[in-house]
Amino acid sequence: MSLEQTIKVTLLGLGNMGRNHLRILSMLKNIEIHYIFDVNEETLNNLSAQYGVNSTTDIDVALSGADAAVICSPTSLHYDHFILASKYVKSVFVEKPLADSLEKARKIKDVAEKEKIFVQTGFIERFNPAVMELKNIISKDKAINVDLTRTNKLSSRITDVDVILDLMIHDIDLALYLNGPISDVKAYGLKDNDLVAFASAFFIHENGAFSRVIASRITDKKIRSIQVTCENSFVNSDLLRKEISVSMQSQMKRDSNDAYIISSIEHQVELRPQEALLVELQSFILGCAGKTVSVPGVDAGLDALVVCDNIQRQIK
Repeated sequence: MSLEQTIKVTLLGLGNMGRNHLRILSMLKNIEIHYIFDVNEETLNNLSAQYGVNSTTDIDVALSGADAAVICSPTSLHYDHFILASKYVKSVFVEKPLADSLEKARKIKDVAEKEKIFVQTGFIERFNPAVMELKNIISKDKAINVDLTRTNKLSSRITDVDVILDLMIHDIDLALYLNGPISDVKAYGLKDNDLVAFASAFFIHENGAFSRVIASRITDKKIRSIQVTCENSFVNSDLLRKEISVSMQSQMKRDSNDAYIISSIEHQVELRPQEALLVELQSFILGCAGKTVSVPGVDAGLDALVVCDNIQRQIK
């Protein structure tokens, strides 16, 4: 990535995801980490010393003089931090979900459009090489049904949002990304401590395709998988291992003895190794510099939350 200018980026929030963003931002050329901000002074001081960057517990100080903001604060603060950032910068990256409610997400969109702010929503899976190849396959072989499964017991440490906003939202975005707008949603789920811990949803897309999405933070097994039934093939993808296998439809032929021979072809797709977060943030920085980029913007964040809200209401 080569830019004619240096982009000053302020990072808000230094939880697990915020630390990952800090690691990647510190590697990028043409980037100056303007400030890192968090309310935890011990974490703030440790990371400030480790990366040699300015730090502050005053969010206005952190944003003043910056070109862009990366919001990795808790979901409940996304809206407030975006509104404040919009007074200082013209480019904002917001980790998913865009906000903790549909109403707040709509207000974010209104402000972004009014103030002409470039917004990127943190749907990191779109930058997973397996997903990028899946999109390519589906563009050539129409998808009939997409099954998306995402489980992780460790995500139960997140107590401010349910499994729908924590895990399922990634696959809701992918369902929209792969097959377009959704016309109908059916959902059910199970709650634990008043938060949905298991959810299953069925989507009918406007293009006639179907998606089935399962998200759980009950099971210990970590799964990130997408299975696609296409008109001429079946595609199995492991997003953790970044692997894709494609099984073509079986063919039946007769041999010289008039016996039937059934043959099928399965092959592994070779994917280019890449760190999704690196590509995601490189795209954001290009967008900050005014370059044309294909990223999930504020509309993608809002569209996913519309579906999340529908699922939450059905489960309640």
